[in-house]
Amino acid sequence: MLSKVVPQEHNRFPFSPIVDRPPLRWPNGARVAVWVIPNIEHFMFDRPGPAVVPATTGFVPDVLNYSWRDFGARVGIWRLMDVMDKHGIRGTVALNSDVCRHYPQIIEAGNALKWEWMGHGPNNNTMINSQPEDEERELIGRVLKTITDATGTAPTGWLSPALTESGNSLDILAEFGINYVANWVNDEQPYPMKVRSGEMLSLPYSAEINDYISFIERSQSGEAFAQSICDQFDVLYEDGATTGRVMAICLHPFLIGHPHRSKHFDKALAHIASRQEVWFATGCEIADWYRQQQVAVAG
Repeated sequence: MLSKVVPQEHNRFPFSPIVDRPPLRWPNGARVAVWVIPNIEHFMFDRPGPAVVPATTGFVPDVLNYSWRDFGARVGIWRLMDVMDKHGIRGTVALNSDVCRHYPQIIEAGNALKWEWMGHGPNNNTMINSQPEDEERELIGRVLKTITDATGTAPTGWLSPALTESGNSLDILAEFGINYVANWVNDEQPYPMKVRSGEMLSLPYSAEINDYISFIERSQSGEAFAQSICDQFDVLYEDGATTGRVMAICLHPFLIGHPHRSKHFDKALAHIASRQEVWFATGCEIADWYRQQQVAVAG
């Protein structure tokens, strides 16, 4: 007799249609809270990773693709910092903790710009999904301690490499004081998630307004990606007149940091900044404001 397979549900949050929620208001009447998330990462030299030329991905080492990725730390992040600072936008960095050891100048520059640091695993070759709970707890704790020691600030947000989780990840993250995650790409507003102890919010992230998906998976040009950013913003801005929305712009310096892409990204940021009712915020600022609003509504 075949055993019956019982479907697994996550039970982390109930279904909540956005049309049934009380109106959400951002500071100063902003319609859209925009957060920009540079993924600053370290890739191991002897492991496969994102590739511009798939033909060499089986080589060890794969010098072509490794050095293409390494462009992000050497050149791309500095161009991205200049573009964002030009528009007065602070980044919320999804930070591999190995970056703290290999590229300390990036940490110094990010602190000078008052960027926020989110946990993003140890490196971008280590996924979080299949580790035993104790091993995952040790990994997360080590990542957060390394980032705290290097930046001077304990992260309160987390984005896993490739948005990966185990069934224990949210509970472990909450144990370490993480109170928002960006792994779930299913909403345009924050929402609470159930954890064993503490509290957790999901902040809107994007698999679509994401340079990796655009450039690697869809082979879009820098101009096409910038147009997607503008189109996304324009619709959210109109929808935000009724209830506030969140727009995430998800970036990787080894992609967006190339000149032929960054010039178009600069124009997209200028388009967003030209509107009045916009709040450029960090992840922590969005999470904190949302919690305050929920308390006010409940009260």
